[in-house]
Amino acid sequence: MKCPRCESTSYRKNGRRNDKQNYLCKNCGKQFLESVFPHSLESELLVNSNGHTKVSMAEATEVPLVKNPPEEKATEKSLGSCSLTLAEELLETILSPDWLESAAFSQLLLKIQQKNEIKHQLETGISLLLLDAENLKLDINSELFLASICEYPLQVKIAFANWRNPSIGKQDIELYNRGYQLVHVPEGKNSADAKMIAIGACILRSYPTVKEILVCSSDGILIHLCNELQNQGLIVYWVRRQGQALHIENRNTSKLTHYSLAMATEVPSFEKVVEQIQDLIKNEQDSINARLNSLAAIASLFQEQCDINIKHNPKQPEIQEIIPVLDNSLTQSIPEGEKEKVAKVSNGKTLDKLLLKIIQDVQKKSPKTKLVVSKLGSELHKITGESPNSIIKKLKLGSNFTKYLESSPTFTLKASGKEYEVIPLL
Repeated sequence: MKCPRCESTSYRKNGRRNDKQNYLCKNCGKQFLESVFPHSLESELLVNSNGHTKVSMAEATEVPLVKNPPEEKATEKSLGSCSLTLAEELLETILSPDWLESAAFSQLLLKIQQKNEIKHQLETGISLLLLDAENLKLDINSELFLASICEYPLQVKIAFANWRNPSIGKQDIELYNRGYQLVHVPEGKNSADAKMIAIGACILRSYPTVKEILVCSSDGILIHLCNELQNQGLIVYWVRRQGQALHIENRNTSKLTHYSLAMATEVPSFEKVVEQIQDLIKNEQDSINARLNSLAAIASLFQEQCDINIKHNPKQPEIQEIIPVLDNSLTQSIPEGEKEKVAKVSNGKTLDKLLLKIIQDVQKKSPKTKLVVSKLGSELHKITGESPNSIIKKLKLGSNFTKYLESSPTFTLKASGKEYEVIPLL
């Protein structure tokens, strides 16, 4: 018996493993079990650095258990017993930690993954691009945009042209570097179109996994190819150039997509442009309103610190918001008999009634508007001519307007970004 790693015959017993004698090689330190093969056959087996046989599984099952055994001694019982022992030993070797960490096991996993990827591609399908390079030029950005339209990955690109034509320039080198297959056609009118139709009509023979095809040419004769590919059950995109834009037509759904060659971006539809403009206006309105609210809060703080009582001047122009939340109509909605009462807030009940009136008017005008503390304070200031904090301190209802609302049984505050939304409880 030899060491399976270095083939040394210098070894010693090293305990038992799985009720079998375990050995330790004195030369390389490899631990191994006694081989189940006869000594005459053991010398004929090659072993790798991990101690596993290099013979394949199919070859291992065909190796005779006894070399040249006498026919009269080879009984079915002995063969069955040896085969069972061999199967157990092979199973133990395959499931051993050394085998799972070996290079052979890694290669086996890699082959399985490759087969799974091929199977996945056959199930999912691919996209293919046919380009008349004499009629249409696609740069890398246009190509990436076309690939983004497809539902399947764009894996095959074929370009047709007379590549000896000087007008082509170095386009063949550029396309080849981008992974195109270049098909040469002789000089002649519609020669590239004819070759493109001939190959495209039978493209499923060469690429059976194709699901989508991009036919890139502005020549009207290519409509025959588009119709034929549709009849074969493929999704067809006809790509044509008009001025500085590409028109991509889905022949199956008649949907049109436009791409600007000058701007290297998709040209949105009119409805999408309107939506984008509306979003920009709304964002700008929100930004202006937020700054106006901040300005009103700063003015209130300034009045409080300087102890200035600024009376409401109807001749003085007020700052109007883009989206009005509450304007002078609020004061007009208050009866004449209550204006003096409002101007002279005498206690907390009167203040709560006034604040509820302001919130109700806001909700009537704009039900979805959230009334925050700063906005409510600015509206109160417009009516009373005093800052909210001055009113709170004068009536001895607390230290400031926000804390009064927090402690009031009539209102509750809900966090809304950096502000607090005022919600009435009644």
